Amino acid sequence: MSRLNELRLVARVAQMYHIENRRQGDIAQHLNLSQATVSRMLKRASVEDIVRTTVVPPLGTFPELESKLRERFGLPEAIVVECSEDRDAAVMSRIGEAAAHFLEVTLSDGDVLGVSSWSQTIYKMVENIHPQKSASVRYVVQTLGGMGDPAVQTHATQLTAKLARLTGAEPKLLPVQGVASSKEAKLVMIDDPYVRETIGLFDRITTAVVGIGAIEPSELLARSGNFFSASELSRLAESGAVGDISLRFFDLQGTPVKTSLDERVIGLSLDELAKIDRVIALAGGKHKTAAIAGALRTKTIDVLVTDKFTAERLVTEDF
Repeated sequence: MSRLNELRLVARVAQMYHIENRRQGDIAQHLNLSQATVSRMLKRASVEDIVRTTVVPPLGTFPELESKLRERFGLPEAIVVECSEDRDAAVMSRIGEAAAHFLEVTLSDGDVLGVSSWSQTIYKMVENIHPQKSASVRYVVQTLGGMGDPAVQTHATQLTAKLARLTGAEPKLLPVQGVASSKEAKLVMIDDPYVRETIGLFDRITTAVVGIGAIEPSELLARSGNFFSASELSRLAESGAVGDISLRFFDLQGTPVKTSLDERVIGLSLDELAKIDRVIALAGGKHKTAAIAGALRTKTIDVLVTDKFTAERLVTEDF
């Protein structure tokens, strides 16, 4: 009976602490025990299964889907958001809101934040970020060239500059095209001192926020002039490419698809991305599902923010 008597007292201590909300010192005084004994009893209550920890997920969260994503793709962290409909505009808005909150609460003083500037979902994230009062980011670095069609080229500059302003950072822009006309043209562009300064910060980025693109570009990217021609995209598809991160393409198994086109891109490479401490990817939508699966297998992504429809496809379909 001695064990039963011991457990009875352990249960009483646990009841006083967890249900009656009494402090350990009060419990010790009430039962004439030392505070160290009370602390040991509380630990034993968990070991003996007297106290069980239960996490009750709030409505609108999807811990099981997140767990399946982590398991299937070896992903460190996944955030799956509620969305009322499987439509691009709705998906981008919900992902952007969730990513904004996550970034706000996880930024640290002195962070160097890299941002891929031609993503509508990232733009939605920036629209939802509140001005940061506690954390002061050192730089916000544009990781893909932003020049192009004058009608839309300000998008990249505005996104980078606004994110820098909201996070208390200094913006570092990449004032060149994302895709040069030739390898030789790229070499001339990256010789510019301002461009060299920004590219020189790539290896100092501590957190990168990226989008994931399908072979077929988004409307914004297509209009920007920062993309390849239809025939060039066709050749990429024939080489097995299913998607890109900042115009760096990969196949369904996450293997980089490198062609001569890769030499014309002015921006962060997949090898450079892999060296960054934390990479947050924002992506969702039916037409991007295969691209997201391939991106996760590149092993460059640490956090995926996606919607429940896309997450369900990622864990149930044969990719």
